[in-house]
Amino acid sequence: MNAKFFDEQRREMVAAIRAMAEHMAPQIGKTALDERVLRAMAKVPRHEFVPVEVHQYAYLNRPIPIGFDKTISQPLMVAVMTDLLELKPDDALLEIGTGLGYQCAVLAELASRVYSVEIIDELAQRARRRLKQQGYTNVEVRIGNGYSGWPEHAPFDKVIVTAAPDLIPPPLINQLKAGGRMVIPVGLLRAQQLVVVQKDLNGRVITKEIMPVLFSVLEGSDQPTFRAS
Repeated sequence: MNAKFFDEQRREMVAAIRAMAEHMAPQIGKTALDERVLRAMAKVPRHEFVPVEVHQYAYLNRPIPIGFDKTISQPLMVAVMTDLLELKPDDALLEIGTGLGYQCAVLAELASRVYSVEIIDELAQRARRRLKQQGYTNVEVRIGNGYSGWPEHAPFDKVIVTAAPDLIPPPLINQLKAGGRMVIPVGLLRAQQLVVVQKDLNGRVITKEIMPVLFSVLEGSDQPTFRAS
């Protein structure tokens, strides 16, 4: 498997996302995803953000195991969640659940600054190495419990969460700017919904359910907020 193979695989992945997005129009409210999102996914080498033993599967539309009983989300879900954020180039963004850094890299192509929190030390360290190797300088990764967000860098223009709490964590709502937007899976296992949270300029919070999803469970507030890196 060489660079040409992966380039072709990535083109096919983006083409598949385009096709599938058309069928999701009733859920996402439009027939096509933002071209900026698709360009970012066409650029980021997904195979560099999964373990080497699963490189050949990196561009399939399926979750990929990354160790520690965690997975990287399927490309379609990454594209849809990123699109729903409606990112602007000057946005400061909070990501909860770094994993090995793939979603983070896509976000870094579209936002000014990405602050990402990962609860598993080894995943955070590996993500840092991968993001650095790919030249991302607008990303900061911290080891800690994402339920509590990252107060030192709040408020954020946008928030994305890649694990599901039972209810939307109040700290994440509090750290969202007025006029900001959050995309988060919410609910009990097997009964989760992808939710868009908007905070209007008066601080009023409005939520909208988008589609049923299945994510791993977000660690709760009984965990330490942060551990030393």
